[in-house]
Amino acid sequence: MKRILIPAGGALLATGLLAAGLAGNAMADSDVASDPMATSAANAKAIAQFWAENNGAALKAATQSNVWDNADVAKLQSKGGYSADTKPGTAPPIGAEKKTTSKSHNVNMPKTIGKVFFVNSKGEKKWCSATSIQSNYRNLVSTAGHCVYDTANNTDVMGKWVFVPGYYQGKAPWGIYVGKQAFTHYDFDVYEDYDRDYAFVTVYNGVSLTGTGPQVKQVNKAEYDAFKGEKKLKVEEITEEQYKEGFSKYGPEGPFAFDVVKGEATNVGHDYVVKEGEKKVLTGREVTEYGYDKAPKGTETLINGEKCPTICQIDSSDPTKKGQSGVAVAITEAEYKELVAKKAKGEYLGKLEAKNGSWYKTQYWVKQWIKVDADKIKYYKVVGYFIVEPASVTVKDAGRLGDNVGGQGFAWNQPTGKYVRVFGYPAAPHPDGHKNYTGITPKWCYGKTTSKLVGSAAKKIEEHVALKCAMTEGADGGPWLLKYSNAKRIGYVNGVTSTFNDQDSNNRVDYISSPYFDGETAVVYKAAANVWSGKIV
Repeated sequence: MKRILIPAGGALLATGLLAAGLAGNAMADSDVASDPMATSAANAKAIAQFWAENNGAALKAATQSNVWDNADVAKLQSKGGYSADTKPGTAPPIGAEKKTTSKSHNVNMPKTIGKVFFVNSKGEKKWCSATSIQSNYRNLVSTAGHCVYDTANNTDVMGKWVFVPGYYQGKAPWGIYVGKQAFTHYDFDVYEDYDRDYAFVTVYNGVSLTGTGPQVKQVNKAEYDAFKGEKKLKVEEITEEQYKEGFSKYGPEGPFAFDVVKGEATNVGHDYVVKEGEKKVLTGREVTEYGYDKAPKGTETLINGEKCPTICQIDSSDPTKKGQSGVAVAITEAEYKELVAKKAKGEYLGKLEAKNGSWYKTQYWVKQWIKVDADKIKYYKVVGYFIVEPASVTVKDAGRLGDNVGGQGFAWNQPTGKYVRVFGYPAAPHPDGHKNYTGITPKWCYGKTTSKLVGSAAKKIEEHVALKCAMTEGADGGPWLLKYSNAKRIGYVNGVTSTFNDQDSNNRVDYISSPYFDGETAVVYKAAANVWSGKIV
């Protein structure tokens, strides 16, 4: 051990779930770091919808965590035998699957494993591997510390953190579980000590989301005018005479429109005047934010009147406006990238923002009187009014994590040199560029851990355990299961994948490593395992 920790007043933390195993443990509550994630049910619901909307588009867009790059894939060095700080201990698994009598040699993947998804400080959507683990309230996830704390941003917790057990190509078969509170060792939270690169996260009850995408609906004119969202007109071209006849019969609110075809001033509207033999039209025109702020505010316009001066801002209550000026509208990442390209070419004038893993556009319009030649005006009759209703999503409670998929047991201060089975979703290429994995389906490794602890000077690691395994990044955070039962699909979490290493210097990952789970790990686990989280809906 690198430190000797004495609890305040000499009292022993030997109560609750881990009482038997922690008796005589010289640990302190001050070694547990805890940070809030989703602080309210409403916030958690919004996070779940962020990942699930558009058929799991955000889930599909995420890529593997890239804490380690190829320069970090190096050799581990032996640091000597392990030194247990207390007696070995275990907490039993929960919800074992029905034992199978199959004699197949295939590995049965545990239902408890999945991916954790999050948004880092750069606004990137990322994922790691993880597992459900036993806890008093069946609401706990085990993963790597660097999959919870953003080490690139002073160890703030990752944004929009969720766990999806059984994840496969945008699907969440057991629901989406939003992180409520993150627990890790104080040394990782404060000093980024990778000897403590583990975390336990309490999650709210899972939610399942079903619904439909945006729906186009035909409405009457009154409903169209009153609708504040996206709307569309269906028109057919008519003659100027037909337009004037209809205009004189129905007035400016009738089902008629004109289209000014002159440079950038192209719009469907309702107003025009004739003055001194010249034809003028009041048309909408998109401008930059600066151009909008510079334009004076106009009042409601009248036919044959100019309450709007030469140019004016479009009133937000005006039913003939092209859009709601100055209001940020959420868009997809694909739309954001497309508009960025258009803006670079001067084809888009609005403002674009990317923040906290979401994307927004803000557009601005003005109304402007312009002179046009008679042959530059086309006239139309409106034959259909349509509104675009937003996506409808139903959020249902999916129950507690442990009730749905079970939870692996937990073990600490175990002897090294024992067989473990490691699960994860590897995706990154090897340092030499070979890409053996896709990250779509979980993979596994099996073998004995090194009998001695290992370290890495470059990563300031002194007390890791290593295993011969070629899984690459994306598998980080995945569980190391001691005494794994292939029939019952359960075992004991005795480590999490932390680093990827190249022992034979051939530019391929051949060893992975995990922090050694000792009594201090058990204290962090106990703190998390006794915390209730609750429902979102």
